[in-house]
Amino acid sequence: MTNMLPSTLMIVSPILIAAIGGIICERAGVVNIALEGLMSIGAMTAAIIHVLLETTIGFSIPLALVLAAASGGLFSLIHAFASVTLKADQIISGTGINLLSNGITVFVCQLVFRMDRSVSYRMGMQTSFFDVYPTVWIALIILALTWFVMYKRPVGLRLRAAGENPQALAACGVNVIKIRYIAIIISGILAGLAGACVVLTQDIQFTVNTINGKGFIALAAVSFGRWVPLGVLGASLLFGFSLSFAVNVFNFRSLDFIPSEVFNMLPYLITLLTLVIFSGKDYAPRSIGQPYDKSKN
Repeated sequence: MTNMLPSTLMIVSPILIAAIGGIICERAGVVNIALEGLMSIGAMTAAIIHVLLETTIGFSIPLALVLAAASGGLFSLIHAFASVTLKADQIISGTGINLLSNGITVFVCQLVFRMDRSVSYRMGMQTSFFDVYPTVWIALIILALTWFVMYKRPVGLRLRAAGENPQALAACGVNVIKIRYIAIIISGILAGLAGACVVLTQDIQFTVNTINGKGFIALAAVSFGRWVPLGVLGASLLFGFSLSFAVNVFNFRSLDFIPSEVFNMLPYLITLLTLVIFSGKDYAPRSIGQPYDKSKN
């Protein structure tokens, strides 16, 4: 079982990073089910940058991570404009981004590689201290910074107020629209970074199946973790372990009699069960999903 720890942490890291982005966005009052699509955009960007530059420069992986985060942030502006400026339904806006990302990633790969995926790169990200990937440390640093800013700095109080009572926040002279824009963009940056972490550690190329529901698992981790950083850490560990177990189950000979498909569906079954169990709980920000209307101040 201990042999699963490195792979479990590798799988947990991008889920945790994306889920933290979900916390930031939803704490500001904006539902972000576009995490899946934003992760796909980040994964595609990272794969393309790394493939094209890995033999010419020595820092293609760090550059791929940075540009993947930037692409996620830029793409999230679509969600910000639709849900905040136009006051569109946030669920529909996020769904549209997920669908749009499927087409864009395939289209860009066709332009660059003449096929619906990237070519394979020679070497992905390697493990570092304590035989774990650097993405683990990146995720933990982001988690610590998010907790500190959200609960120990004034900007964190404003962020949480934007999702609880935006009218009261506006009455204090704070620009609610600006807060929500920033939260959505940061969420997109983290989702793009999470997608890059997936493709550079768990795959050798980008395909339409690279993310394969991990964005939705991250979204479930936000709900299961009650919209708080430490809760999301626990939820991400649970989902990551279930994914890792599905990958490593062939090492458990005593379970050979169970079809492998049962274990492949286990992570998604756990995700659905947690959503059902916690869907009726009143842990979400009170104004989540509600467009901010200045006229109601």
